[in-house]
Amino acid sequence: MIASRRRRRRIRKRWIAAACCLLMVVPAVSYVRALLYPGNASFAVRTVEWFRDHGGGKLIDAIETWKYSHQQPPTTGAPIDTTGAGAAPITARPGGHPAVAGLPPVHPVPGVTRLPSEGSWSVARRSASGRPLLWTTWFRPDQGHLPVSAAAALLPRGTYRLKLMPGTREPVAGMPSPNGYSVPAADRSGLVATFNAGFKMHDSHGGWWTNRSAAVPLVDGRASIVIFRDGSAQVGAWNRTVRMTHDVIAVRQNLDQVVVDGRVVDGLTTNANGRWGSVRSQFQYTWRSGIGTDAHGNLMYVAGNKLTLVTLAEAMQQAGIVQGMELDIHAAMVSFDIEQPGPNGTVTGKRLLASMNSPTDRYLVDDQRDFFYVTAK
Repeated sequence: MIASRRRRRRIRKRWIAAACCLLMVVPAVSYVRALLYPGNASFAVRTVEWFRDHGGGKLIDAIETWKYSHQQPPTTGAPIDTTGAGAAPITARPGGHPAVAGLPPVHPVPGVTRLPSEGSWSVARRSASGRPLLWTTWFRPDQGHLPVSAAAALLPRGTYRLKLMPGTREPVAGMPSPNGYSVPAADRSGLVATFNAGFKMHDSHGGWWTNRSAAVPLVDGRASIVIFRDGSAQVGAWNRTVRMTHDVIAVRQNLDQVVVDGRVVDGLTTNANGRWGSVRSQFQYTWRSGIGTDAHGNLMYVAGNKLTLVTLAEAMQQAGIVQGMELDIHAAMVSFDIEQPGPNGTVTGKRLLASMNSPTDRYLVDDQRDFFYVTAK
């Protein structure tokens, strides 16, 4: 009788041990698959996103908010980073007329004297005929933290074609893409720039659509960058200020707008109902990026480190954006490269800001995240 009980106990312990091993093996296999999944992404990014995808999102958000909210930049000192000197610097002064038509004036923060080259537009990329294809500038957006700098890249209306590409995991893991998950070889000879898209679709509260794939349903009211058949783009609120027409070929949504009609929207510091990300993420001092259009219809990308949501929106307004939305955040995600095509399909990239972390060929190889690229028209 006693021996029989002991046998049953041993058998029960073996089954419990086997079940525990099985419970450990399943997530281990899933994690290894995430580490080996195709597409460019660092070990840290793959690990964090695996935790997010397996119920750890709130914990990751809490850790990130604690970490970045306690990394407040110094109040005084030299700018953290600036754009490289380019050709033909043009200063567009507030209240005046820029020397080149269509360049918006970059407004300094109140009470701060403009530094040399600050707010001056420079040609960062020209066509073979000498036509400016991309202008850049840098400026300080945070009156309370003067070392913080932001950069803007402006694509003149009528000179560019914007295209939206999927990654291997976003907007949908394993989504078929006839052109792959990097800048197609056929477009590299005319490449002007590449840059990041928005949050992961699960966190964007919005959709992703092209005339080839309706990957994620579009959501009314969400901030949307809309790409038209001629390659031009417009930013607005879906089915309010922008909507589907026969000319639309792609739409990428991300949260709610942060700049509307040239004004920073109300409520950014409150972030009610998570309109701009997770709770208190608006207070994180981190890399942030945004996109919008100015009064002339030019497309503009703005990014910088140690920005809160408010200072990003204010930087976008300073640069002249009248309709704008946030794109992705954090060092591993914010990426803008000025591309210079060379012979035999080669491309040389240069970061908009030297302190950006992503490799300059990030979107020239398959990436896990969706992204935008620009070619000359």
